[in-house]
Amino acid sequence: MKNEQMKKTMKGALILTLAAVTAKVLSALYRIPFQNIVGNTGFYVYQQIYPLYGIGMTLALNGLPAFISKLVAQEDDEEKQAQVAARLFVLLAVLAVLLFGLLQLGAGLLSRLMGDPKLASLITSVSWMFLLMPFLASARGYGQGIFDMIPTALSQVSEQMVRVGLIIGAALAAQHLSWSVYQTGSVAMLASVLGGASAVLVLLPTLRKFLRYVPAKKAKISYSLLLKALFKEGAVLCLFAALMVLLQLVDSFTVLKSLQDFGMSSQKAKFIKGIYDRGQPLVQVGMTVALSFSATLLPSLTATLKADKKEEFHEIAQTMLHSGIALATAASAGLISLMPQVNLLLFGDSQLSLTLCIYIVSIPLISTLSILNSILQSKGSFGGTWLAVILTLAVKIFLNSWLISHIGIMGAALSTALGLVAGIAALTLIWPRNYREQGKRQRNFGIKLLLCVAAMMSVVFGAAWICQQLFQLGRLQVLIFVPCAVILGVLVFVLTATQTHLFTLAEWEALPGGSKLVAKINHIKKHQ
Repeated sequence: MKNEQMKKTMKGALILTLAAVTAKVLSALYRIPFQNIVGNTGFYVYQQIYPLYGIGMTLALNGLPAFISKLVAQEDDEEKQAQVAARLFVLLAVLAVLLFGLLQLGAGLLSRLMGDPKLASLITSVSWMFLLMPFLASARGYGQGIFDMIPTALSQVSEQMVRVGLIIGAALAAQHLSWSVYQTGSVAMLASVLGGASAVLVLLPTLRKFLRYVPAKKAKISYSLLLKALFKEGAVLCLFAALMVLLQLVDSFTVLKSLQDFGMSSQKAKFIKGIYDRGQPLVQVGMTVALSFSATLLPSLTATLKADKKEEFHEIAQTMLHSGIALATAASAGLISLMPQVNLLLFGDSQLSLTLCIYIVSIPLISTLSILNSILQSKGSFGGTWLAVILTLAVKIFLNSWLISHIGIMGAALSTALGLVAGIAALTLIWPRNYREQGKRQRNFGIKLLLCVAAMMSVVFGAAWICQQLFQLGRLQVLIFVPCAVILGVLVFVLTATQTHLFTLAEWEALPGGSKLVAKINHIKKHQ
């Protein structure tokens, strides 16, 4: 019976991981054609308000469903599970109406605080998303709590497909109808709301299972206990899930004014902010790919902890750390090596490539922070999460304006990286002693990873330099060069990793295609 439950959990985790990767990659990649259509200033307008949408999406997609599913799974019969979901829906509905009202009434104030009063229409547009949040979060959480992952997975993918299609359509319409960048941004934000509405339609059968319990007066689950759990545990899950979005929100309120303090005109500052925002989809894709494979190990981690298999728990935790950090670091190093070419290929020019390189360092940092946090939370430790979130945001808030006003837009990228370093330091300080005792093994892994990354970057940098000397690399030529350079970089990294014994056999097998690679390595060793 336990094995059957474990199989169901692992299958569900895999389905959700695949859906999440698909949805997040779609969510990141549409911004590339969108930027190409609306330009840097148009992209600035959209990205200024995107963090507000991102917070609503995170509440509905990651933080709250994870919290609700945990409470639902703890109940031992179907009626109690439905009652928990129904009562949490009511609490979230109250919260959603409050957030909607605050954004509607405070749109003017918020846009002025951002330094651009014309953004008010975008804020009122995105506020409608919060009214959908109770339906999305409670249905997804309930489905995950009863191990029915299909509706959640379908809703994630359908939401992004509808949203992306409508946003690109709005950008194309704006060109023909001569809309202003602010009108285009408002319609794009409404497209995001329609994407959420399509997800609600997908989740209707799940909603019907528990919404009928909303008026129940004799429910055994009290609102006060659920409200306490929501603020004690649910809030920290949501804050951590939205950490990168919150860092972007700090930029929305500080970058424009700080660039003007640096000496730029308002129009120039908007243009530069639009270029800086190119880093966000790159970071989103990089961290999604890196974290998705680690996420599939979470159910195994929880199961070994419940079974009191401490050694196995440590092994899985180490595999999560090594595979996640290595993939994230390799992705970041690869992007940095090819940043001028990637910038030109995706966005049409190579402006602010150095600033984007600094921003890309966020990929291994946020991935490391997320994996450390997942391991601690699987042990029921949430105090470290609060500390990491508060420190990360505090460093970003205190340094952002000061750095930008002294060194320009590069300061925004640097303050994000320093904030994440502070968060990692906070979690490391409270890391259990038995993990710290494995420090030598971790240091050896770090040295080997640096060697692999250095070898990969040297080869890719060299190839880029040679090609630049021999050919004039325009956008069309870069379209051929970048994929070839990526393949070359991956081959160098894998070969160096095998030579330095970067991963154990178990860690290789946790990576995509790793088991096939292990089989080939064993085959070669036998023949030798």
